[in-house]
Amino acid sequence: MEKNHEIALTEMRKSVQKLGTSTEKYGDPTLMRFLIARSMDPDKAAKMFVQWHKWRASFVPNGFISDSEVSDALEDRKIFLQDLSKDGYPVMIVKASKHFPSKDHLQFKKFVVHLLDKTIASSFRGREIGNEKLIGILDLQQISYKNVDARGLITGFQFLQSYYPERLAKCFILNMPWFFVSVWRMVSRFLEKATAEKIVIVSNEDETKNFIKEVGEETLPEEYGGRAKLVPLQDVVLAPMED
Repeated sequence: MEKNHEIALTEMRKSVQKLGTSTEKYGDPTLMRFLIARSMDPDKAAKMFVQWHKWRASFVPNGFISDSEVSDALEDRKIFLQDLSKDGYPVMIVKASKHFPSKDHLQFKKFVVHLLDKTIASSFRGREIGNEKLIGILDLQQISYKNVDARGLITGFQFLQSYYPERLAKCFILNMPWFFVSVWRMVSRFLEKATAEKIVIVSNEDETKNFIKEVGEETLPEEYGGRAKLVPLQDVVLAPMED
């Protein structure tokens, strides 16, 4: 590890302690995500870590949100969790045509945490290292106005930015219809530069080829040019964690 990184990590741990929280249970790879998200500024990273730590304790007191807590959203079968990409990232697919804006925003937030936690955990090999990332695929095929949920998209990206820093490797948006362009423009205003740079709107043949290459044919479902079958999120059974 670079000397600068070591210094930044030490400073960040001290800052977190000053703010009344402990980093004891967290390894360098976890803390590094917060540092990168805050341009290697130890104080800003510490503040972000403490906010995340407090949020996690109050919003996810059991450490996870179970299937039964989000059963209604799972019934829509709109989220799919594939194997790992060529770079070892789990691939989550959102079929927007099966999504309808939630009237219960708190419940929607719980679902976002459930799907992000499970997607990230699907790449653990016995234990969490802390630097795992995911690939998101937002498929807008056959969406109509009633599926459009700007607020939901903004919430999803804000959660990624605030509570899952540096967890997003790439987000591919497929089949964007003309009427969604203005919606996306609005959502984009809420994206940090680092997040926006990870988003690829796939709109031509070359971009499609790159998308297939980056995810890998083994992992990508047939309808996207791969060889795999779609796997609904709730059908994925996670391997038990090591102590």
